[in-house]
Amino acid sequence: MDETFRGQPCIRLRAGNGDTALVALHGAQVLSWVSGGRERLYLSPDAVVDGQAAIRGGIPLCFPQFNQRGPLPKHGFARNLAWRPGGAQAGEGITRLALHLNDDERTRAWWSQAFAARVDVVLSEGQLQVECTVRNTGTVAWDFTIALHSYLRVDDIAQARVRGLDGCVRWDGVQDAHGTQQDAISFGGEYDSVFAAAPVPLHLHDGAHRLEIAQSPTMGQTVVWNPGAALCARLPDLPADGYAHMLCVEAAQIDTPVRLAPGANWSGWQRLRV
Repeated sequence: MDETFRGQPCIRLRAGNGDTALVALHGAQVLSWVSGGRERLYLSPDAVVDGQAAIRGGIPLCFPQFNQRGPLPKHGFARNLAWRPGGAQAGEGITRLALHLNDDERTRAWWSQAFAARVDVVLSEGQLQVECTVRNTGTVAWDFTIALHSYLRVDDIAQARVRGLDGCVRWDGVQDAHGTQQDAISFGGEYDSVFAAAPVPLHLHDGAHRLEIAQSPTMGQTVVWNPGAALCARLPDLPADGYAHMLCVEAAQIDTPVRLAPGANWSGWQRLRV
């Protein structure tokens, strides 16, 4: 079902049990996922939604560069451009929406490579999966990094816990320190870490709520981020208390760039399950 959000075109998906997802054409970005009557994603009330800037919240796609690890704008350009809808398909309780982005004069102003990218948003009862596929349509090989920068809603970050990364190698971006994660992750200030992906799904415990978070083996890292109070206060598109109600748990391939030969494909996904 087509609709708009703050003037931007979106497509709403519905599952058989009444779960819904709202997907913006801008950035192929999931803005909302309501499951079991509860919003599961965090979208900042102060997000800029103008069809140009990145939208703070939901599930932005970072491509073809993660963060500032390269010469492109932060997190690349895919989240800042309108994608083409390829239509939604529904059947047996599952709804799938495909969106497409190809290189053009806009992308070549930043990045000279020829590519075709596709995002599939797959909604079923109690589950949301976002799949990314990238193809090299040119004649030379090129590299990219990628992440699904998922903002998950929590009632109180101080009570939230992430389980499943125990024993995984960790880089602490706040302290610039390397180590190994011990026990569950809890939050008491700014948190920004890149983990080697766990072989089993993670679990976000948020009071009485639980969320399972899984990612494809092609996504070799998991990023966990919360700005904390001090950094949040400096971010103009987050309210002062925004940090208390959000947690980013991101499926990523960033430590080792993906190299695609001409004609080659890569795909990866993140799955959220209530």
